[in-house]
Amino acid sequence: MADKLIIFDTTLRDGEQSPGASMTRDEKLRIARQLERLRVDVIEAGFAASSNGDFEAIKAIANVIKDSTICSLSRANDRDISRAAEALAGASSARIHTFIATSALHMEKKLRMTPDQVFEQAKLAVRFARNLVGDVEFSPEDGYRSDPDFLCRVIEAVIAEGATTINVPDTVGYAIPELYGNFIKNLRERVPNSDKAIWSVHCHNDLGMAVANSLAGVKIGGARQVECTINGLGERAGNCALEEVVMAIKTRRDYFDLTMGIDTSQIVAASRMVSQTTGFVVQPNKAVVGANAFAHASGIHQDGVLKARDTYEIMRAEDVGWSANKIVLGKLSGRNAFKQRLQELGVQMESEADINTAFAKFKELADRKSEIFDEDILALVSEEAVTQQREQYGFVSLSQHSETGERPHASIVFTVDGKEFTGESDGNGPVDASLKAIETHVKSGAEMVLYSVNAISGSTESQGEVTVRLQNSGRVVNGVGADPDIIVASAKAYLSALNKLQSKADRVAAQG
Repeated sequence: MADKLIIFDTTLRDGEQSPGASMTRDEKLRIARQLERLRVDVIEAGFAASSNGDFEAIKAIANVIKDSTICSLSRANDRDISRAAEALAGASSARIHTFIATSALHMEKKLRMTPDQVFEQAKLAVRFARNLVGDVEFSPEDGYRSDPDFLCRVIEAVIAEGATTINVPDTVGYAIPELYGNFIKNLRERVPNSDKAIWSVHCHNDLGMAVANSLAGVKIGGARQVECTINGLGERAGNCALEEVVMAIKTRRDYFDLTMGIDTSQIVAASRMVSQTTGFVVQPNKAVVGANAFAHASGIHQDGVLKARDTYEIMRAEDVGWSANKIVLGKLSGRNAFKQRLQELGVQMESEADINTAFAKFKELADRKSEIFDEDILALVSEEAVTQQREQYGFVSLSQHSETGERPHASIVFTVDGKEFTGESDGNGPVDASLKAIETHVKSGAEMVLYSVNAISGSTESQGEVTVRLQNSGRVVNGVGADPDIIVASAKAYLSALNKLQSKADRVAAQG
């Protein structure tokens, strides 16, 4: 019987460390529910000690999710570990993931600790965590660049203290597939009690090899857990992409001979949800979940696919959740049809009242667009989830005038703590004028570091999805807005980003 590969998703922890990708408690809970539908084995829900916001998000997820193990990251100290255990108290299945750096560079320059001090702290941390939960994962940060002799000594000791999973991270994306796979294999062969723990890989994508390195760690090294994120989200160049590693294992079962519990039909829904929540657009040619992943432009390819799909397709689009029926609803569609489509898209609403509110928004959109696509519905629901949260700033209406040879002018009505204000301004273009009109009253002092427009579907009456990234006092946030009017979408995105800037929750950066 084939071995099972454990899929450990860290979108809500490591993925959230992408600048601007921080999520609210409700956004994290919504994504966690989708990860549960995806049947992810372990959900790393956050870093409990980093902020009260992260603690509350982990606690909420632990109390709701029943079919996946819920994990919290912690540094190798009693305070972090206790905080993680407290957040995970309500989980049906809980895991504490504790880490400490083991490379000479990190120990000397970052920790300012000797190898012996790191060795003792790793042992004590795992011992303390094991007394609080039965499932403890240990990661030697920057493990791939660590001295193998020292690493073997540390890993043997933490397994003896009760670590049930040993994760060997390529924290800075330095590894090469064959070398990384052999590195894991060498450790497993040299550590006397290696069979007492599951071995795991966690690879960053700085050289574009996170998926390849992870698969090498599995095939050559014998790892049976892969740590990954939806869309490869993560700091710097990102992490190993869940959708790519899962479909590689599934498509090449002949080579890997491994089983997984993943429901691959939920992959696209998860990808869209993470993209629309964080504002990180998925590139069209992205493997598995990109808009062009199953598109064929070449006449030779089209002819081949029409005759036999497997001439040019090694996966079926529907197996990963792409809908064959793109146009789903219109202005005459009823509430039950809308509710059924939400279920098919994997969207779970909190109550009937929430469904009614979303349906009203759908009807408003249907009056403006003749055809409503899956992407439109997901954008609408995502925006509705954001507006349900308490916001300081809210969009009301916008008017703008622009013509060739004239300087554009915009007037916008928006709310501040429920009270309406009007702002007016000229600008270099209608978007610039609209956002400057907001700033005439807000005076946020924020710097815009990204403005991005993405068509939600493929027609001229498509909704535009706008991402605005703002930076202020070292804090970076993303705001996302969607509307058939791109100027309105831009204003919504800007106000969304301003709302996120109001959240003052401090975060402690962590890598694993």
